[in-house]
Amino acid sequence: MALDAQQLLDLTKSSPEEAWQTVIERALEVCGSPLNVASAFAEVTRRDRAIGELDHFLSSVAWDLWRAFGDVVPRNADKVSEWWGKPYSAKAVLVLDGLSLRELPWLIEEAKARGFALHTTTAYAAEIPSETNAFAKALGLNSRSQLQNNGGGLLHRLAPARTECIDMPWKDCAGLIDASPNWLFWHQWPDTKLHDGAGAGQGLDVLTRDIAAQLTSDDFWSFVERLATGRRLVITSDHGYAATGLFFDAADEQGTFLKNALKSGRLAAGDHDPGPFVPPVALQADSPHGKHLLALGRWKWKSQGGYPTLAHGGLSLLEMLCPFVELTK
Repeated sequence: MALDAQQLLDLTKSSPEEAWQTVIERALEVCGSPLNVASAFAEVTRRDRAIGELDHFLSSVAWDLWRAFGDVVPRNADKVSEWWGKPYSAKAVLVLDGLSLRELPWLIEEAKARGFALHTTTAYAAEIPSETNAFAKALGLNSRSQLQNNGGGLLHRLAPARTECIDMPWKDCAGLIDASPNWLFWHQWPDTKLHDGAGAGQGLDVLTRDIAAQLTSDDFWSFVERLATGRRLVITSDHGYAATGLFFDAADEQGTFLKNALKSGRLAAGDHDPGPFVPPVALQADSPHGKHLLALGRWKWKSQGGYPTLAHGGLSLLEMLCPFVELTK
């Protein structure tokens, strides 16, 4: 269980800052503990459901905490930029697109086993909405593709740096790392795999198997070592993802509303009526990236072509929290 009844009750009496700190600390405890690779899918699913208890609390009792999220939870883009400004002589940021807290155990345990020193393991807020382009813009980029082939320029928040944005095998990525002191490398995995498997019906199972294989591979860690050699390295993400295949079916009236408002997605741009429901199933948010209607909590609904089994853009913990892992070799 993520939190017991008394702890949940205490959250209702805490300030938004204190409540979110408690929730995030508990999410890190649930997701970050060592993982048995042999039973990875079953354990990842169990942890996902444990986080679901917190999601249910935040959507059924304390949805006002989501209204405060953008104001009181430190944004990952700000924290990465703040870290970049520290006086390290050489540094690198590796953005793994769509990496969630589920993947922390592999990063932590493999880093330790391969001789890396871990300095920070925490989580910060994705942008609202939790979309790739929102995070890129929060870093001062037009889009992530601007980083391709050292095209980042000098006007973004992590300049000066040599930059790359690519979706290539790790061995090929390692060959791109030169002696430049500062690197910003945005890899499009696992988001590409996430969307490839989103409609397969077994999305989380397929994705977990791929993640376990990738994050325990020699090729991945050779690439990380190239980035970390002589540099302080942060591994982070632009957003997480929701295993929507594990979500509950919304009741008829709520499901019809969500289908009409959000189609098969988790958000809709613009100013929308969030519906008459209490507790709500969607919230209207206004952020630096504009106004959006966001799905709230762990609901799915019938939609043409089937609702995806993996998605992001709405308000649930594992899509709205970004891992932040700092290490050296």
